[in-house]
Amino acid sequence: MRVFVTGASGWIGSAVVPELLAAGHEVVGLARSEESARALAEAGAQARRGSLDDPDSLRAGAEDAGAVIHLAFKHDFSDYAGAGRTERAAVETIGKALDGSDRPFLFASGVARLAAGRIATELDASPFSGPDTPRGGGENLALSYAERGVRPIALRFPATVHGDGDHGFIATLVNVARQRGASGYVGDGSNRWPAVHRLDAAKAVRLALDSADAGSVVHAVAEEGIATRDIAEAIGRGLDLPVVSIAPEDAAEHFGWIGQFFGLDAPTSSALTRKRLGWTPVGPGLLADLPHYFR
Repeated sequence: MRVFVTGASGWIGSAVVPELLAAGHEVVGLARSEESARALAEAGAQARRGSLDDPDSLRAGAEDAGAVIHLAFKHDFSDYAGAGRTERAAVETIGKALDGSDRPFLFASGVARLAAGRIATELDASPFSGPDTPRGGGENLALSYAERGVRPIALRFPATVHGDGDHGFIATLVNVARQRGASGYVGDGSNRWPAVHRLDAAKAVRLALDSADAGSVVHAVAEEGIATRDIAEAIGRGLDLPVVSIAPEDAAEHFGWIGQFFGLDAPTSSALTRKRLGWTPVGPGLLADLPHYFR
């Protein structure tokens, strides 16, 4: 199958592309730069120049493919509302391009704030709808295209998709600890973060493309929830720094943009995903993988 992938040279996408190629799919990745285009070519994929801000490139890529995997997102936390509007526009463009085709439309989403006070599951609907909500309410919008002859599939990733070379949330926490001279957690640190190794996440995406039903939700989550105090203590050991509690009202000042996320309690199950897709994570857990971040 010819698969159009946005975010193909990103952290998750660059693992998804070889997974798809190994399964016999033809991959066309959206490339914002010559560097991204070269990386895709070296991986064995084709490149289509464009970006999330170029709807024509999204439309053409979707129309020319047997399936779309939309992984790109503007991670600009200085203008998160603007990033959400861009995401919503991208979903609309791709959804309309696939209208009535019965082709798969897999798209990235998240697990945060799905269920307050309990473990979130694939049966929990996203609470976000409309352009002014997180990620522009893109998940509910994309899933609505099931009524228009599209096969939408939500790919929910935890904030912590870890592995060697990651520059995301965990790398940010490590950098904050270095700068502050202490590894912090919010409050009593009992709030939990789910996690998955990057290669396990990529395999979940490929399995979802092959067999997930229209309108289904996939949880690419290997570890249901790791206490943030345990994460902070592991970072402290790795950097030989003290571990400290940060009051919730001081989290934004201490941690910066990531403070609004590190205090969340977001335990998440992937039991249904494992059963439906036959997905079994095999990568190292987050705490075992942390030494990569201390180099």
